[in-house]
Amino acid sequence: MKKADLIQAISEKTGLSKKDTTATIDAALEVIEEALVNGKTVSFIGFGTFSTAQRAARTARVPGTDKVVEVPATRAVKFKVGKKLKEAVAASK
Repeated sequence: MKKADLIQAISEKTGLSKKDTTATIDAALEVIEEALVNGKTVSFIGFGTFSTAQRAARTARVPGTDKVVEVPATRAVKFKVGKKLKEAVAASK
């Protein structure tokens, strides 16, 4: 599903215009991004939790060439699936 498909589906479910739905989704994504950049956790009960994790610096080997490279430390986004979403996906075989 692309962003345009998501906007269409939410617009139909809520009765909001596509313009209003787009603005709402963009604002929500911006708020989530700002929270993660500031090191905060964003939780949606039953859906999941977005958080960040620190990854340590390490050495890695490039496949095929066996060249050794240094990978710097970085922060990465993590998502932990909530119980309700996990059960819904598992039940939809």
